[in-house]
Amino acid sequence: MGEFPRGRGDAAGKRATNGRRRLLTTAAGIGTASLAGCLGDRDLGDIVVGSTDGSEEPVTIGVLAPDPDGDFIGRSMAQAASVAVDELRNRGGIDGHDVELVVGDTAANPLEARREYHRLILEEGADVTVGVFDSPSLEYLMDDIAEQETLHLTTGAATARASELVREEYDRYKYHFRVGPTNEYDLGLSVVDFVNEMGPEIGWDTIAVLVEDYPWADGPWQVYHEQFPWTSVDVVLEERYPPAIDDFEGLYDRVAEAGADAALVGTAHTGTEALLDWSYPNRPDPDPEPYGFAFGGTHVPMQLPTYWERTGGACRYGFSNVSATATSDVGALTQQFVSDYEDAFGSTPIYTGYHTYEAILMYAEAVEQEGSLDADDLVPALETMSFDGATGTIEFYDRDHDYPHDLEYRKSETLFFQWQERDGEGVQEVIWPEKHATSDYVHPHWV
Repeated sequence: MGEFPRGRGDAAGKRATNGRRRLLTTAAGIGTASLAGCLGDRDLGDIVVGSTDGSEEPVTIGVLAPDPDGDFIGRSMAQAASVAVDELRNRGGIDGHDVELVVGDTAANPLEARREYHRLILEEGADVTVGVFDSPSLEYLMDDIAEQETLHLTTGAATARASELVREEYDRYKYHFRVGPTNEYDLGLSVVDFVNEMGPEIGWDTIAVLVEDYPWADGPWQVYHEQFPWTSVDVVLEERYPPAIDDFEGLYDRVAEAGADAALVGTAHTGTEALLDWSYPNRPDPDPEPYGFAFGGTHVPMQLPTYWERTGGACRYGFSNVSATATSDVGALTQQFVSDYEDAFGSTPIYTGYHTYEAILMYAEAVEQEGSLDADDLVPALETMSFDGATGTIEFYDRDHDYPHDLEYRKSETLFFQWQERDGEGVQEVIWPEKHATSDYVHPHWV
């Protein structure tokens, strides 16, 4: 455990491009307390505090992550950023500049996210920000990003409202790009594509659609209503269940009574309870009596590489979409990143880590391509860039699209995995698409 250095705390001392930092509308939002961030056992001074061997000022990269000390989502963002910064330093920095990394804890809260964004931009002099996991925080930051005219590369939040603002007022909001994952509507489309192609092969004729009632899931819910009637499966039950739910057995009884072959879930906040009530509803009895249908969909906790251990193997046979896994080869940089991350931290990243890593490398490529740190020069470079990263090919929808500057959805590079047992251990095996599959789908033995 170590404390993230706060840099010089003097943004005015940065190069001229930082001299135009706008005074934000609420000075009270600028935090002054020191921020801690966990980067394993590494020497944080070696990662964050650097010096140049010439007159060039360093490039400062700001990361906005929820609870990087404790939350696996935020920790993976911060640690992946340090891997990217190390890689850039090892190859000479960014266009002759050394690279600094500063991290802000958003606490997955819009007000705290805004305070930390102010700090990174105004005090630390960040040249670019990456990260933001939760959609409310990103929406809350969009006016600040526009006001500061500083690039922000999202690596977590799925809200489409950010890209809608880019479409509605391009010149004001053009500084926002979503490196990953896809926006909420494309996220829903990926689930529909998976079920439509894999459902008949697996043997699913009927499904129940169960989605938690949080704002992030509004888009997938809409897509499911519009698209599932055109697919190869019949929807026999649809439910938007309340956030406060802590017992899914009544809901699962209805799924079973409806004769669904699979429960297709959309969950980020209620996922573990939903999983355990499916696979081990009679806990703590020694012999589980799981429900007689398959389980999965968009299940954020299931994407955690250590979820098998955290659930005592209760996630076996569950499936979910994911940006990449430690065993996948979806992008040119996937295995290189996984290896470097494991060497540094002794663990594997979650999806926010993959996207944060490649966002920083994309930013560096744009700077080197343009020979400039000015965001107005970098926007067109990113708009036309094609980057083969850790999660596949990254290209952005153009400014005339419904969702400009969002990651383009590519069905051929959108992964679904299933937790399977191999040699007594849990493994995230990719089951779709076939091009990237590491295993076939395995039916729960009780179904």
